Amino acid sequence: MKFIKNNSTATLTDQELIAAYKKCSDMDFLGALYLRYMELVFGVCLKYFKDAEKAKDAVMDIYLELCSKLLQHEVENFKPWLHVVARNHCLMQLRSPKNLKVSELNADFMQSQQTTHLENEALENEDYFIQLEQCMETLPEDQQQSIRLFYLQKKCYNEIAVITGYEWNKVRSYIQNGKRNLKQCLEANNIFDE
Repeated sequence: MKFIKNNSTATLTDQELIAAYKKCSDMDFLGALYLRYMELVFGVCLKYFKDAEKAKDAVMDIYLELCSKLLQHEVENFKPWLHVVARNHCLMQLRSPKNLKVSELNADFMQSQQTTHLENEALENEDYFIQLEQCMETLPEDQQQSIRLFYLQKKCYNEIAVITGYEWNKVRSYIQNGKRNLKQCLEANNIFDE
């Protein structure tokens, strides 16, 4: 892994370094690009892990992730994209089974100890999801895409903006308008009637 400054890469823009890395998979280009933002990545990791050694390890792990991720994704704005990659890496590490705390479930805290038959509820849910998908199809493409990324893929506004190329305010607007339009469509089809 190379993090040594190379004078020939110092004058290249982020986009030029990405293009050069994609073209020949030369780690010098990736190293030069990552070196520019390594402190940012360390800061993000330190914020989540609150441990300098874990943050340092994560900085190296993220660099290794970038080797393949940069080849798979079209990245227009590297710095915000890298911030999202770093944040997601930290969150995934914190959610891993070795970091999860398990507690025993006490039956006294359960709502009901009776077993219930869920067939009717399952059928109602299936009808709801079919209708929801049909209503999704009526939305404009920008609202559909934003809603799917936000609710189904659990992406934040910043991530959606990076993925779609929409402005942050547009993403927020598409999600709000999409939610309102979905609700109106579902109400028009009597989905919310008891």
